[in-house]
Amino acid sequence: MTTPAVRLRGVSRTFEGPPPVHALRDIDLEVGRGESVAIVGPSGSGKSTLLHVLGLLDQVTSGRYDLDGSDVASMRDSQRAGLRGQSIGFVFQDFHLLRHRTVTENVMTALLYNRSPRRERRERAVAALERVGLAHRRTATPDTLSGGERQRVAIARAVVSQPVLLLADEPTGNLDSATGASVLEAFEALRRDGITIVVATHDDAVSSVAGRRVSIVDGVLSEATAGVAP
Repeated sequence: MTTPAVRLRGVSRTFEGPPPVHALRDIDLEVGRGESVAIVGPSGSGKSTLLHVLGLLDQVTSGRYDLDGSDVASMRDSQRAGLRGQSIGFVFQDFHLLRHRTVTENVMTALLYNRSPRRERRERAVAALERVGLAHRRTATPDTLSGGERQRVAIARAVVSQPVLLLADEPTGNLDSATGASVLEAFEALRRDGITIVVATHDDAVSSVAGRRVSIVDGVLSEATAGVAP
């Protein structure tokens, strides 16, 4: 049996009070390799907390989290940081691009601690841009790009290190519907290439193209209506 990319068993996250906030409650979740999952729910439901736990930005209070077969809840902070840099890519609503750096240089920032030669890092950045259809814009600066192009640069930066898991938090939140559709096409192309994708969103257009939807309300997770078949 193939090991899932993500496996949560009885995961809870409580923030100390007073009163204590139970952000995640006894969550079970498996995400297979190359699967696309949308986490949907209202504001304050626990979407962001769950994404932060998956991205190793926050630790669980109880339960077990296996990422690519490794029990991350028992790791030291330094081990978690290393695994996060190696195995997880992040895409956010805001693009967080460096204005005065070229598109290629922005993507290369994700390889800042990679000890390979600069030429190799540049080649990998251009290859990542090719995956999202932006290699022709590699010498441009972010100020000359459309919103959709900026988000695709952010996606290229997230996948240049070839992560096991790509996490996205409201990735089309700052885009119009047509531009957002082009970003979703980029995600789908990456999924077909084998990258596991988990997206937190309140946008029906985003969740409808995921292979699965899970719903979170008051920190409790449940399966929701399926999206399109992977």
